[in-house]
Amino acid sequence: MSSTMSSTMTLTEQAAGAPADARAGKYLTFQLANEEFGIRVLKVREIMGLQEITSVPQTPGHVKGVINLRGKVVPVIDLRLKFALPAAEYTQRTCIIVTQVQGESAPVMIGIVVDGVSEVLNLTAQEIEDTPDFGEGAGVRYLLGMAKVKGRVKILLDIDQVLATQELHNLSAALR
Repeated sequence: MSSTMSSTMTLTEQAAGAPADARAGKYLTFQLANEEFGIRVLKVREIMGLQEITSVPQTPGHVKGVINLRGKVVPVIDLRLKFALPAAEYTQRTCIIVTQVQGESAPVMIGIVVDGVSEVLNLTAQEIEDTPDFGEGAGVRYLLGMAKVKGRVKILLDIDQVLATQELHNLSAALR
C-alpha cells in the first residue's frame, strides 16, 4: 500500500510542478464554425445525435432547453451561441456531447451542441502550449491551452470553466 501511496504522491507532485504534464492526456475533439476544440475525454459521458430539445422560457439564448436522457433531465447549451459565434443550421453531423461538470455541491450533466465530433486524440505535454496573452479584458480562463497536431491548432477547453458555476446555478434555478 505504501508503494501505491508513494506513486500517487509522485504523480500529484509532478502534476503540481508541471502544468503542461497535467494537461496531457486524451481529448475528444469537435468543430464549431471553422475551428477545432477539445475537451478531456474524462468529462464526456455520451455523444448522441440531435434529438428533440424542450425549450425552457426565460433562459439565455445559448440555452437550447432540456432533453430526457434515460429518465434524467439534462440541460443543453449551444456552444456556438455561448461563444458568440454566428448561429448555424443543424446538420447530420451536428450532435450533443453530454458532459459531466462540477456543480456547486455535486457533479452535473450538461449537453453541449457542437457542429460535429472529430476524433479522440492522446496529447503529450510537448503538443500543448500555454494560451497566448490576448491582452487585458480577454476572458480566456476557460482555455487549458493550445494543441498543435498535424500542423493545425486545436483549442483545449476547460469545460468546467466554460460552463461555470454561476451559469450552472442560474440554469438549475430556471429548471426548478
